Amino acid sequence: MPPAIPGFDLRRVPAADGVTLTAAVGGSGPPVVLLHGFPQTHLMWRHVAADLAADHTVICPDLRGYGASDKPAEAGGMTTDAVYAKRTMAADIVAVAAALGHDRFALAGHDRGALVAFRAALDHPGTVTHLACLDVLPTLDMWEAMHGTTAAVGFHLYLMAQPPGLPERMIAADPDLFFGHFLDLWARAPEAVPADVRAVYLAACRAAVPSIVADYRASAGIDVTHDAADRAAGNRLRMPVAVLQQDWGAALGFDAAALWSAWAPDLRHTTVDTGHFMAEESPATVVRALRDLLAR
Repeated sequence: MPPAIPGFDLRRVPAADGVTLTAAVGGSGPPVVLLHGFPQTHLMWRHVAADLAADHTVICPDLRGYGASDKPAEAGGMTTDAVYAKRTMAADIVAVAAALGHDRFALAGHDRGALVAFRAALDHPGTVTHLACLDVLPTLDMWEAMHGTTAAVGFHLYLMAQPPGLPERMIAADPDLFFGHFLDLWARAPEAVPADVRAVYLAACRAAVPSIVADYRASAGIDVTHDAADRAAGNRLRMPVAVLQQDWGAALGFDAAALWSAWAPDLRHTTVDTGHFMAEESPATVVRALRDLLAR
């Protein structure tokens, strides 16, 4: 049997634009939605979700384009960029929660999932009650912060921003090498992603190269446009916000807490001593932060 979150059921849930997401759902109580990052699936939340399910309804979807969720190339007449805009992916999450009976919910995301969560909180402030973002900067700030040779750490961002064709073919030539590179590079504690879980991640990515690239390409285009419009309008996050990050801001020459503070008046920013995959490497740290957030 493939690994799963103990006590959780996998469900196919309608999202936006005729797209259906696969979500692991468990527990009972106030709802919390957890969004995975790259190159992972909802399974990255297995430890955190099991803890929160003691007193919360926990919903862990695979994002559109990832895992066992639908991977549309086009939908509702939208371009591929718009199909994978974080605004569209955020609408998925609101629709999935509503389909499961929740009009308001707390939301946490890691990496790509954090960008979707950030957009959901800006676009649906009456729906998202609390927001947690793990080890990421808002898209606009990320592109502005990266420069010079230090930006080499984000080479994949530039690769997948290229026009359709080249990045898909390059990655598809050896997807396990490409996606496995990040699992190896970003984990300070490699044993936190055991072989059976790693195999799930690699198989899921192998089957989703075009949609994963489309997600990243949208972040070099339409997502920047949306973030810039919100910045210009002075739109900010209205709910309590928690951000957990490694100390990579200092290494890359920017103040991550200051960048987040510009978006979130009610912010608790914490630098954590772990690798990028913090929900797997140090789940107790993440659980404490989320429970602290939910109590605010």
